[in-house]
Amino acid sequence: MTTPLLQVTGVSKAFGGVVANNDISLEVPEGRIIGLIGPNGSGKTTLFNSIVGFHPIDSGSISFCGDDISKKQVPEIARLGLLRTFQQTRVYGLMTCMDNMRISVPHVNEGLREMLARHRDEVAERAEELLEFVGLYSKRHLMAGDLSFGQQKLLEFAMALMNEPRLLLLDEPTAGINPTLINGLIDRLQRANETLGVTLLVIEHNMRVIMNLAEHIYCLAHGEMLADGTPSDLQNDQRVIDAYLGAH
Repeated sequence: MTTPLLQVTGVSKAFGGVVANNDISLEVPEGRIIGLIGPNGSGKTTLFNSIVGFHPIDSGSISFCGDDISKKQVPEIARLGLLRTFQQTRVYGLMTCMDNMRISVPHVNEGLREMLARHRDEVAERAEELLEFVGLYSKRHLMAGDLSFGQQKLLEFAMALMNEPRLLLLDEPTAGINPTLINGLIDRLQRANETLGVTLLVIEHNMRVIMNLAEHIYCLAHGEMLADGTPSDLQNDQRVIDAYLGAH
C-alpha cells in the first residue's frame, strides 16, 4: 500500500486540564482533497497547529512523506512543503499584493534582499501568474489592506502557493467571504489540486462547500474522532447529524 502523504496516529494534545485532541488518527493521501469538520471547539484548529509544529503534541506521532515530523519546528516543516492558512488572514496590509507575494518566496540560507535581487524577474513572473490564478492580477499594485476580506483570503492562498507546497492545510477558507465569491474559490482550490498538484486538507463549516469539494471527510467532536468516510457517508451518519448538522 502507498504511504499517505500525511499520517496522524494517536495524537493527543492538552492545555492544562483541557484535552483539545484525544487519540486522533487520520490519513491524507497524496493528490487528494480531504475535509475536516466538527462543531466549534472540537479541536480542528489545534490539530492543524500540531501538524505544522505550532503546538508540540503530548503523545502519538505525525509523519509527512514517510518521515516523523512530530518534533520538528515550524520552519523545518514548512521547508518540507507542508503549510497552512488561517481563519483570519495574515497578509501585510500596508504592502502591495505583489510585495506580499515577493516576501512569500521560500528562502533558505539566503538573505531576503540578496535573494530577491538575484531572482527578481523570476519571482515577479511567478507572483503575477499566481495572482492571475486566484483572480487578483488586476489588483496586483493595490495595497493588500484595501482588498475585501474575501480577496485577502485569495491573496493569502496565492502567497502559500508561492512556496510550492506539497500539502496545504486550509482553515475555513470560505469563512467571511461574500457568497458570490465562494464558487470561484472552490474552483481555484480544485484547480490547485488538479493542475498544480497541491494536496489539500480543509477545515470548513460550510457544508455545501465541503461536501462538494472533499473526497473523504473526517469529523471531530469534543476533541475526538467521531466519524470518517465519503461525503455521502457522513451526511447519513446519525452521530454526525446529532453532533454537528443540528438534527435531533
